[in-house]
Amino acid sequence: MTRGPAHDDAALFGEAQLPALRTAVAEFAWLLERGYPETAALELVGNRHGLRTRQRTAVLRSTCTDAALAGRSDRRIDAKALAGRPLAIDGFNVLISLEVALAGGVLLRGRDGALRDLASVHGSYRRTAHTLAAAAAIGEHLAALAPASVQWWLDRPVSNSGRLAQALAELAASHGWAWEIELDHDPDRRLASFEGVVATSDAWILERARAHYDLAAAAVDRCCPNAWVLDLGLAGAGSPG
Repeated sequence: MTRGPAHDDAALFGEAQLPALRTAVAEFAWLLERGYPETAALELVGNRHGLRTRQRTAVLRSTCTDAALAGRSDRRIDAKALAGRPLAIDGFNVLISLEVALAGGVLLRGRDGALRDLASVHGSYRRTAHTLAAAAAIGEHLAALAPASVQWWLDRPVSNSGRLAQALAELAASHGWAWEIELDHDPDRRLASFEGVVATSDAWILERARAHYDLAAAAVDRCCPNAWVLDLGLAGAGSPG
């Protein structure tokens, strides 16, 4: 199994498509700011630009309101600020982005600057040829930053989460990384209320976290400097034009 690009991603996310995608993100944000329902606003923007389903997903994941943007920016910390602070990792969220990067898949940088992917778990997770390399890249990056503690949280209802937890524990032990790895029925709630720093690109958690660090982006920069990253937030706040 791989998390590389879909068969039509080269056409859907090529250079020729970027202006329309960036404009769609700006227009979608503009509509959300004015109270349009998310589903209706996305359909309106998607239809206007003739976007395919996967492109609409990219627009959805890359967009937030100005208020959300300001709040997330205020709570974002840089690598230096992580030293000596406890860190909680949204396991599947961060790991899958690294898997996608290593497999040459599409990554998105949206209005809030967070790095996201187009993959989805949908209740089932399967390891790929890049899983351990992705986890190792995360571990090597964190080892250089020296957080006070590292806690991984994985969704217990997701199939194979237990096997992934075991693989992560074995990897950590082999490198001497003091990771705590926990399965939980509602890790989003745990992450949102965590008193330290969280690593995630999940919008619901980012809206509630006390502080967050874009671990996925930092690890991708370290291990995959040539990763396929589309910056769809360049159009700024935008307007319908």
